[in-house]
Amino acid sequence: MSDVYAARRGLLRERCAAAGNSAALITRPANVRYLAGASPLGAVLLVGPADDELFCAAAPTGEAEEGRLDEGLTLSLLPGPGADPAVAAADRAAAARADSLAVEEHHLTVARHRAVSSVAPRLRLADLGAAVEQQRLVKDEGEIACLRIAAEIADQALGELLESILVGRTERHLALELERRLVDHGADGPAFPTSVGTGPHSGRSRHRPTDRRVEEGDFLSVCLGANYRGYRCEIGRTFVIGTTPADWQIELYDLVFAAQRAGRQALLPGAAYRDVDHAARSVLDSAGHGEALAGCMGHGVGLEIDEDPQLAPTAMGKLDACVPVTVEPGVHLPGRGGVRIDDTLVVRPEADGGPELLTITTKELLAL
Repeated sequence: MSDVYAARRGLLRERCAAAGNSAALITRPANVRYLAGASPLGAVLLVGPADDELFCAAAPTGEAEEGRLDEGLTLSLLPGPGADPAVAAADRAAAARADSLAVEEHHLTVARHRAVSSVAPRLRLADLGAAVEQQRLVKDEGEIACLRIAAEIADQALGELLESILVGRTERHLALELERRLVDHGADGPAFPTSVGTGPHSGRSRHRPTDRRVEEGDFLSVCLGANYRGYRCEIGRTFVIGTTPADWQIELYDLVFAAQRAGRQALLPGAAYRDVDHAARSVLDSAGHGEALAGCMGHGVGLEIDEDPQLAPTAMGKLDACVPVTVEPGVHLPGRGGVRIDDTLVVRPEADGGPELLTITTKELLAL
């Protein structure tokens, strides 16, 4: 993996040089991990002008949550408490006679930006922008392999829950059990707080579980994801509890499923982000549910659960191959409940079979 991280830093160094910058200071944790293999708490990464160097307040622990550090990196531990790794990195860049330093202005606070400026007043600071985020957009096969395992773990956890007795249990209890099962199957932890919604809560995006108990005839919506070696997936499913679904439940489920299928089928290299959103959104909009729709129909996943691209009506850009995204339409009817169906897929060309579905739990409307 050391060569992989070195190659990533090399690409960033070339981009900085093309923009006239001698070095780059990376402070956003996900970006640090992408380029260094690990992101210890508070660590920052200096790319160039000489060696690449990670600055930390404390030695890396090697725990799964922070990742495994690239052995080819120089590691600098700060001498005392209260010191700022970003300031130390800027000081090092100035000492190496860098004349300019690109920083992640979208992540640095104003106070921290001023501190970096003050320690190296002759160092010109430039905005790196979202250069690393753009580099992270297309995943290599090693990253996709981690996402594939994360999806398998989430599928396993969800499948086991569906085999258990659900009536009478609270949303909160079910969410906690799902997160425990994720870890039992090898996840570093949940990719995000698990959402379980029953009855009138079902179908709500990012619903926070409550003490409401599962009842016969409820819709049950579940959204969870696994974090495996830093890479995060997402799956969402909706079921009916204990009885044959009512007509309105079947109708609503079929509608959301049709929208989700349309979104998945639109995931091809070269497709505009907004067109993928439109493919799913138009199905729901034509059935009169336009006002209740979320701001986007999906998003990228990777080292963060919600990253570029955004599959939204006003999003600019087109999909590339090997970009993992979610497709997650849903409809919530206030007071009654609703349906959400969410998959993680990898964009692939039609010659390779089209989008690769990572989350494979059935999307059939089951009565549990």
